[in-house]
Amino acid sequence: MRPSETTVRIGYVVKVYPRFSETFVVTEILAREAHGEQIEVFALRPTTDTHFHAALARVQAPVHHLPRALKASQLWETIARGHAELPGFAERMAELLPLTSRLEADEVAQGIELALAVRARGITRLHAHFASAQARVTAIAAGLAGIPWSVTTHAKDIFHEDVDRDLLADLLHDAETVVAISDYNERHLAGIAPHATVARVANGLDLTGFPYRAPRPVDGPLRVLAVGRLVEKKGFGVLLDAAVRARAAGLDLRVEVAGGGELADVLAAQANRLGLDGIVTWLGSRPQDEVLEHLRDADVFVAPCVVGADGNADGLPTVILEAMAVGTPVVSTAVTGIPEVVRGTVDEPETGVLLTPGDVEGLAGALARVAAADFPREAVAERARALVEREHDTRTQARLLAVSTGGAA
Repeated sequence: MRPSETTVRIGYVVKVYPRFSETFVVTEILAREAHGEQIEVFALRPTTDTHFHAALARVQAPVHHLPRALKASQLWETIARGHAELPGFAERMAELLPLTSRLEADEVAQGIELALAVRARGITRLHAHFASAQARVTAIAAGLAGIPWSVTTHAKDIFHEDVDRDLLADLLHDAETVVAISDYNERHLAGIAPHATVARVANGLDLTGFPYRAPRPVDGPLRVLAVGRLVEKKGFGVLLDAAVRARAAGLDLRVEVAGGGELADVLAAQANRLGLDGIVTWLGSRPQDEVLEHLRDADVFVAPCVVGADGNADGLPTVILEAMAVGTPVVSTAVTGIPEVVRGTVDEPETGVLLTPGDVEGLAGALARVAAADFPREAVAERARALVEREHDTRTQARLLAVSTGGAA
């Protein structure tokens, strides 16, 4: 049955679905569905992941993978269907020419395919995650279908040196709402697209899946956990160097790193060269329930993020919020939005310990401090949990997102 004219039906546009590393998308969809919103997912690419989180099974939204025109004949066939099925197609394509003339043909074709799907499925608005290909395809589809669109911006899509800032600015100005996940990102976007309508809505966490427990005293070697893709911006090389210095200063520790990525061999070689075999354990990519168990077992969670040579940087890694939620003290660095949740110094920790990115000596000292018997583990963990409950509860954030982007109030 076709939905009524007043029913809000939101099309979520993502590059790959499902994607193992983007738990925040699944969490957000689940929260919005629980809030009563009708959502369908449109993906530009099929997934190549081999592991999936259990929460994925609870998503009710149907998933559509958009056809991709890799030959000229496929592009022309898509255009012909758009001309036949979309009212005012020629006029609207002409209006979109300043955008489409700067895009690859397959993105234009997917924009038309998405517009066709929007019309067929009765979608009334579109929301993209990441202001990259997803937003470009969404802008085309929204223009052809005559519906509003919004986008949540994150990190690589706005910080990477390869980002075309003029094109990004035009996209952000075209969107009805641009969502920034942190104050830092909001300020950054203001410098790129000063006339865009920006709403600050932080990523949320389903706190029912991350119950708090008071941290235990450190007993035996300090158990250090790091989680994330093995890429430059995660700063895991800094963690290895810091582990060596901490051990040289007399700290007994064990390090576990969960995640996979392009630097796996490089980091393993670094650990071997530093004599950390047997000290560092590479866990590989783990599902969320296993990550939760590791977080609970760890004495400290470390996110030694840095800004990559290509300008890429983390926004606010969800796993930091997860560690704070379950009561594991966090040590991280002042990169983009991280200082908005991890606050404090080695001498005066608040919700965690915040360091300068790349500070090997500082990280080694922070590990030693966290291992000390007089480190205020419980007080830090309680403040961290309170901050996550106050500012990152997915139920609250989903409602804020709905209000900001025209969903169900």
